[in-house]
Amino acid sequence: MRRPFGKGTDCQMPNAERRRPPVRKRQWGTERHSTPPPILHDKPSTRKIVFSRLAIILTIGLWSAYVITTIIRQYFKTPTTFGFTMEALGYLLIVTFLTFSALMYLLARQGAFQRFSKHVRVPRAEIDQYFEKNQPAITVLVPSYSEEPDVVRKTLLSAALQEYPCIRVVLLVDDPPYPSDPAVLARLNATRELTGSISDWFNEPRRLFHAELSKFLCAHGSSSLVSCEVTRELAEHYAWAADWLDGLAGKEEIVDHVGEFFVEHVVGGLSKDLRLVQEALVASSNDGVRLSFARVHQLYQRLTWIFNTELDIFERKKFASLSHEPNKAMNLNSYIGLMGHTYHQVQTPNGPILVPAEKQANGEHISFPDSEFLLTLDADSLLLPGYCLRLVYFLQQPDNARVAVAQTPYSSFRGAATRIERIAGATTDIQHILHQGMTYYNATFWVGANAVIRKSALDDIRETEWVGGFEIQRFIQDRTVIEDTESSVDIATHGWSLANYPERLSYSATPPDFGSLIIQRRRWANGGLLILPKLWSLMRERKRKGELTSKAEVSLRLNYMASIAWSNFGLIFLLAYPIYGRLLSPLVLLAAVPYFLAMSSDLKYNGYKRTDIFRIYGFNLILLPVNVAGVLKSLQQALSGKKIPFARTPKVAERTLSPILYVIAPLMIVAFSLLTLWRDEVVHYWGNLAFAAFNAVTATWAILGFIGVKNTIVDVWLGVIDWLYVPVKRKPAPQEKESAPHVDWQAILYHGDAERRVSDGALNHLMLTAATSDHDDDEVMSS
Repeated sequence: MRRPFGKGTDCQMPNAERRRPPVRKRQWGTERHSTPPPILHDKPSTRKIVFSRLAIILTIGLWSAYVITTIIRQYFKTPTTFGFTMEALGYLLIVTFLTFSALMYLLARQGAFQRFSKHVRVPRAEIDQYFEKNQPAITVLVPSYSEEPDVVRKTLLSAALQEYPCIRVVLLVDDPPYPSDPAVLARLNATRELTGSISDWFNEPRRLFHAELSKFLCAHGSSSLVSCEVTRELAEHYAWAADWLDGLAGKEEIVDHVGEFFVEHVVGGLSKDLRLVQEALVASSNDGVRLSFARVHQLYQRLTWIFNTELDIFERKKFASLSHEPNKAMNLNSYIGLMGHTYHQVQTPNGPILVPAEKQANGEHISFPDSEFLLTLDADSLLLPGYCLRLVYFLQQPDNARVAVAQTPYSSFRGAATRIERIAGATTDIQHILHQGMTYYNATFWVGANAVIRKSALDDIRETEWVGGFEIQRFIQDRTVIEDTESSVDIATHGWSLANYPERLSYSATPPDFGSLIIQRRRWANGGLLILPKLWSLMRERKRKGELTSKAEVSLRLNYMASIAWSNFGLIFLLAYPIYGRLLSPLVLLAAVPYFLAMSSDLKYNGYKRTDIFRIYGFNLILLPVNVAGVLKSLQQALSGKKIPFARTPKVAERTLSPILYVIAPLMIVAFSLLTLWRDEVVHYWGNLAFAAFNAVTATWAILGFIGVKNTIVDVWLGVIDWLYVPVKRKPAPQEKESAPHVDWQAILYHGDAERRVSDGALNHLMLTAATSDHDDDEVMSS
């Protein structure tokens, strides 16, 4: 059999020889290794589960003791004034909310431990046997806007190498289709070529293994057992496929930890798995064991499944009949609404439109295949091989017939080059555990970066409106910028459930600098309060149907949507307001100890340091103004009724500039903490003094370690310059006497409006301007 990719040594270069100089200089205090945690979670010991339950009991007990011994006792011990009463109630409310969030953390991790201890991985042979006869189609949708082609290519390849029998990968490009900037156009064209080039790469192994499968079936159609010679031949095919994947990995230039993960664990992981099967086949042949026809057939099928992926690309903004709203949800909705139908492309003065085939006899024919399942995958995320097989197998089990969404909450890429990316990744990995635990209480939320979805469930929550004479369908809500959270509640309201698969099978990029992190975390903080009323609607709907909703589910969902509001405003209150000495008690501190000890244990469980708990505290302090800004955006939308533009997290090789407000605010937190420390020392408020000192130290370390002195000075300077700079308005050049206006008869006949009397060139200019204005908020902060 011919060697894949030829005999050149470039296909088998070691990683060190394929590395290019990193795009970011590695900072002190970052991880040197990029090895991810294992796919299967370690089963927690009985001792760990017991301590987890004790932490919940202690938190409740210490909070209750504080309320009784400190708050209630004050009203019987000494006379109280109205001011003291209001101060006590306010402080009790804040402490209660913060304790409630800590309790929900402990409750979720307890649920995760229960699931990890019971999870048993389904053997690969069982999965192969199931999909030999059952092959539901799945469509992978990869929404992309202004992404680097190399990033998108890795994502597409991780989706294409899923070993799924009937899979179609569609890249949904949301960039303006006709950019005027040559550099932007070159990047867009490179992105457009990705699906075709990947399909070309897969052509040779696809044809080869389909031919070998047909040859095997013709030669052994009625046999119950196959000969050892056939087994050895199959082993050679697996070796060839592994060589082909090694050649694909050998062509990769590793420039960062994400590229290393892609080579070692996506492409390389599949290659190692195939070599393991090859070794097993050779060993069975050497032992003289004749394998069953069914199992050999399944193994041949597996080779065809690896390379049978169909890839396509779609750009909704090329069509005037589709929504052009600048957000990821409508990019997905536009394509989902077309699936299962055939359209004709008809030219209009506003550009091409898609008309259902039954309404239009003439025009270019376009069909959009339907599928039973959808997989939404962000363009900066990677899937491990087997993701689709295992999650669809999970959804196809009788007990999961009403599960609409299955996902593995994404983990972070290890080996980050910056300290802030490492700590942000640590919080991501902590959230992975909490999301797994929320499934234990039926409180799952769709995370968004990746998920397998039943299309029938999306049909149940579909909403339709007519805009400009065109039908616009919404499956995924775009009212807020956290579209996945709102859609989760909609799905639950319609009687479906969601589930997190208890394995690590997906990974997503984490912002590598403070500027890009601001955009991501401000978006995450925006929208929860707006969705909160839907939680009450969910409870009323279940009550109407006679279904029970557990208190744990309601509490976890409430905390997930609203805690970012009360925790950040509560922290501001604790930072800014000096609490009267009679209200302070060691019990408040002791009530928080189980939470912090549990988080430090979880950090160690995920391969981080226990002391990272202090870095995360400082990390959250400098993000305090960012989170508050996101919450205020929610209130702004609630009052104005206008949607907040979706802000995409920029992925740039260089640093993303930070707005001056979010750079100065952490400095103000440190300054105010030092002022509070001095004031408390004067009046001998030792409890407040210790709290202020701790905040000053952790926030200062976070500024130095995560933002940097140089970056702080640069961002402040550029922010001041931008504020002072006033662009000079140039006088328009004298124009020649205009000729008679050109009457655009096509636009008049199409629109029937006198205001449409503009030339084709002017109309095209307006369309281009509207298209390039999409996502402007994303570009403002990129550098």
